Amino acid sequence: MSIQSKILRELEKGPRTEKQLKRILGNNKKVAAALEMLQHQGTICCKPGGWRLCSAPAVNGIPGTLVKLGRTFGFVRPLDDSGDIFVPGRCLLGALPGEEVVVQLFPHLRVAGSREGQVEAIVTPVDLVVGTAVVLESGRMALLPDNAPDTALLLKRSEQQAVRPGEKVACRIARRGETHSDHRLTVERRFGMADRAASCAAAVLYAQDIRPRFDDDVKQEAAALEQFAIPDGELAARTDLRAWPIFTIDGAATKDIDDAVSLQKTQDGWLLGVHIADVSWFVRPDTALDREAFARGTSVYYADQVVPMLPKQLSNGVCSLNPNEDRLAFSCLMELDGEANVKDWQFAKTIIRSRVKGVYSEVNALLAGDESAELAQKYAEVLPALPDMLALHKALDAKRRARGGMEIESGESKLILNEEGRCVDVQKAARGQAEEMIESFMLLANTCAAAEGRRRDLPFVYRVHEAPDPERVESLQKLLRAVGLPAKFASEIPTAKELSALLDRTKDTPLERAVHTSVLRTMSKAKYEPVPKGHFSLALEDYAHFTSPIRRYPDLAIHRILSAALTGQGASRRWDTFAADASRQSSEREVSAMQAERSIESCYKAEYMTGHVGEEFTAVVSGVTPQGLYVQLPNTVEGLVATVRLCRGEPVLVESISYSDPLTGRSWRLGDTVQVRCIGAGIAAGHVDFELAD
Repeated sequence: MSIQSKILRELEKGPRTEKQLKRILGNNKKVAAALEMLQHQGTICCKPGGWRLCSAPAVNGIPGTLVKLGRTFGFVRPLDDSGDIFVPGRCLLGALPGEEVVVQLFPHLRVAGSREGQVEAIVTPVDLVVGTAVVLESGRMALLPDNAPDTALLLKRSEQQAVRPGEKVACRIARRGETHSDHRLTVERRFGMADRAASCAAAVLYAQDIRPRFDDDVKQEAAALEQFAIPDGELAARTDLRAWPIFTIDGAATKDIDDAVSLQKTQDGWLLGVHIADVSWFVRPDTALDREAFARGTSVYYADQVVPMLPKQLSNGVCSLNPNEDRLAFSCLMELDGEANVKDWQFAKTIIRSRVKGVYSEVNALLAGDESAELAQKYAEVLPALPDMLALHKALDAKRRARGGMEIESGESKLILNEEGRCVDVQKAARGQAEEMIESFMLLANTCAAAEGRRRDLPFVYRVHEAPDPERVESLQKLLRAVGLPAKFASEIPTAKELSALLDRTKDTPLERAVHTSVLRTMSKAKYEPVPKGHFSLALEDYAHFTSPIRRYPDLAIHRILSAALTGQGASRRWDTFAADASRQSSEREVSAMQAERSIESCYKAEYMTGHVGEEFTAVVSGVTPQGLYVQLPNTVEGLVATVRLCRGEPVLVESISYSDPLTGRSWRLGDTVQVRCIGAGIAAGHVDFELAD
């Protein structure tokens, strides 16, 4: 009988504490690991009364996740997304943000139309908390969690001297109580002072289980590949494209170069080549490298740093398509007619030799007509292809727009750091023709990869983006009506073409941020799935990610499956489980990476703004909430003008669109331009505070 079965058998007799179970079954690590697994599966959960363990089916109520924790309250979001439930602080059972809980609704409500309840059980308790160490008035050392800064969790008395006030710290919950004040923590990792964005970044990565370092077995396998030379047999087995004018275009600081391009005019169109690093040749199944890449799922980029999916010997070395070096590649060769329609394509294992490491800014200069002697010499071997590439991109972009492919402005930022690693400037990231051109070519290759998977009936990893939810569409329509934009769509669910037209209409206007963000929230989250369901925002029937296997595991998975297909093994059902597992894991790790990148960026932006407290800025109202107005500066920094600094009377909030003060008659709407003054910035929380300058 397994240890999990023994635990469940004991719990059938009644609740047990972990200490009791260890005494009954043997005080060892297996019991603790089994309990963690059963909790993760939702088979067991914690109940009141000393945090005994009980069978999850014994708890009746609404399952959900605690998404917000204030000083005296919390909000639980049900798994069916039926509307958040308010939970008074005394009824939280010490639950922490991110924990899955079961809530019992109160029979009588204090506020009509709302839902209130109490936490009956915690299904998946967290045991790692990251935050800032503080000294309370009592003199005790506590932790203010990053995701619950109004809640102080006490360190054990033996840990009181383990950290300094103001440090970013990761702690384990050594003892859980029925209230937050009863929890006790032990210190696991210190990251430095919280007034440094770099320290906060390290803490965020740790909280998301994003590890900058690789284990020894992974490093050993990577080191063995550092002096790799292409075997003669592999040269003979591949299509030799080293004579082709192939080159790469990336940012100036890019070191993990995984895509290159080529273009040749044909009698009736073009032959476009997208040549991708053949990472699957190096990262084989059942190796330490593969297990690590699967666990990480993606590289994480922030500020001037990267936490790579693969060790630098591969990501920056033998896999990177560095100029003037022979490289193993997986090429997608696409035949297009004069109107940029794909007539046919093929995937081939190739040998390539990039002519030049192109840089976006330099290629943009060449496309704009700046043929300086220096640039002309650097790009001499590929310069004749650039005008044709631009023409093809424009044709492909016109086709994308015609079918309704969206272009959502995400407001990406460029962070400028000094030699000490502090953020000294924030700029809005610029996109030129070169960036858009490479994006067009990669999108086309990814589309062909998905079509190849469908054509061969392969187990596959598709990039799926489903149609918007009707309820979210209603929220978007309310916003559009409030700001005076057309809100009627041809049917209940708008088409991608309708939303694309809306995005184009508001681009480069004061309403861009609000409308583009609202459209983004209306749509489902893109994810990876083994079943093709289409890609709504790109207006494509099938889509996949093929072009970045150095930094994304789903691309590596597709390379592995397509490689097998080229040798006649691709249709084997042995890939079914692999495709499903890769889809699930890649989706989960993508979410963690995105959350980490956003949190870290907020910390660096706050660090930058600490040097500009007291200064005035022109901003646009980007959000209207009960807490106040969110405003965004031209450089993408966003912050809050709190209600208390806006209104003398009770504020009037209309549909999250406008905000007014009945005593003064002043009002503010989404898209309004306002003058603001920075009054503070919290690096640890990534918050910037403003007040109206007038």
